[in-house]
Amino acid sequence: MTIRACVTACVGGALLWGCASLATAQGSIGYQLLATSKTSTMEKEMNAASAGGFRFAGVMGGDTAIGGQEVVVLMAREGEAVNGRFQYKLLATTKTSTMQKEIQAAGDAGYEYKGQTVFSSAFAGEEVVVILERDRQATPALYEYRLLATSKTSTMEKELGAAGQAGFQFVGLTVSKTAMGGSEVVVITRRERR
Repeated sequence: MTIRACVTACVGGALLWGCASLATAQGSIGYQLLATSKTSTMEKEMNAASAGGFRFAGVMGGDTAIGGQEVVVLMAREGEAVNGRFQYKLLATTKTSTMQKEIQAAGDAGYEYKGQTVFSSAFAGEEVVVILERDRQATPALYEYRLLATSKTSTMEKELGAAGQAGFQFVGLTVSKTAMGGSEVVVITRRERR
């Protein structure tokens, strides 16, 4: 027997829509769908969902029917979730140099890359948005991050080749307009800290 509860609410300027499936059968999964036009609000909402046992599942930026340009995050809860186990950090910027510094600082604090998207905000224009997660119950793997950004795909291929030779692995890719380079391919790579 499965009971499905759906809720729509406006909290702190964010339109939240969530459904939770409560089932007596083993293997049920609950979901929360978060959507907001403010990236700062999204980080707070993700950490609030984590307090309820939910974990990051996916992210996408774009136009929604009700909210216009929004960041949309899907959170999921499976089985015996541990409330508040995971902590989230959301980074958003139009400058790739700023993102490089911020993602490395988060990596040094034990956060691990989980996803990225492009989001058009009213104030900053198109921003690259990166989601990072930290497991409060585990010793974090510390990573060195390298962000690559270029408007030419041939240049990106060369930069990826050099990063790969240095032991960096691909983790995410977006195409967006950045403050310095116009339309750019933005790739995030990482390697375990040596």
